Amino acid sequence: MKTQVQAVPSRRRFDVDEYHVMVRAGILIEGDRVELIEGEIVEMHAIGSRHLACVIRLNRLLVQGLAELAAVSIQSSVRLDRYSEPEPDVVVLRPRSDDYAAALPGPPDALLVIEVADTSLAYDRTVKLRLYAEAGVPEVWIVDLAAAAVEVHRQPSGEGYRHIERITEGRLAPAAFPDLELELIEILPPALESAADDQGRARPCPRR
Repeated sequence: MKTQVQAVPSRRRFDVDEYHVMVRAGILIEGDRVELIEGEIVEMHAIGSRHLACVIRLNRLLVQGLAELAAVSIQSSVRLDRYSEPEPDVVVLRPRSDDYAAALPGPPDALLVIEVADTSLAYDRTVKLRLYAEAGVPEVWIVDLAAAAVEVHRQPSGEGYRHIERITEGRLAPAAFPDLELELIEILPPALESAADDQGRARPCPRR
């Protein structure tokens, strides 16, 4: 009796060039809340009101504090490798004369990556943090909105970040700019009424 060989389906991964072709072709719209993670197109969580407020605060503090020392990019792509192009909430980039018009920033350009986590904390801590570490991004902050804390991850390696610190009060500063001390209370948005916050979280980000 012959044994029938069962074919096992395999996943088709997209690389970053194919990902951008889909955007240019209109398959993906520029305002879609998606990012390319290890060859898969992943839908990101909708942005709630406290998440948005935190990003606005970080943008204001970093732009004011860094001036011409670095570029601050908000919710824009960083090309980590052939198959991953996440869109972190904030990236502090090395200055470049063309302001990254010629090519998207890569790991050597990113001095600090910040992810603001509301409902995405577990995903940011595991999948995305591992990718940043493997790519050699020197420092990642994860803003834990629910716990009113910031996790600072430094010294990347193939197995993750070797130095991890959780800030629950006081100040913190990027390793690349130690004189830029930010008050935690200035980063975190004020507590809002739960009903209003839930309404903001449920509303999807409008498409451009």
